Amino acid sequence: MAEASIHVQVCYALPDSNFLRALTVPAGTTIGQAVMQSGLLQAFPGIDLAINMVGIYGKRKPLDTVLHEHDRVEVYRPLQADPKEARRRRAGSKPAKA
Repeated sequence: MAEASIHVQVCYALPDSNFLRALTVPAGTTIGQAVMQSGLLQAFPGIDLAINMVGIYGKRKPLDTVLHEHDRVEVYRPLQADPKEARRRRAGSKPAKA
């Protein structure tokens, strides 16, 4: 009997380029395994899966999460600024409402 396989995508976005690879992997493949098989780490050697967060369709997940048919694995870049601090700066620069 042939081993079941699933179709997934691995993606990574930069301001000036992106990486999107469709893969057919064995059922039971994890996020970490799919990222390794995709060639992403060879294309972008600066990615460190111990630092960069990963997720499926915008929801953070651990590397050992088992994938399902048509999942899109996303590798996230580190934040450049704390979102809360950026919001405080923007709010502080606006004049107070009367």
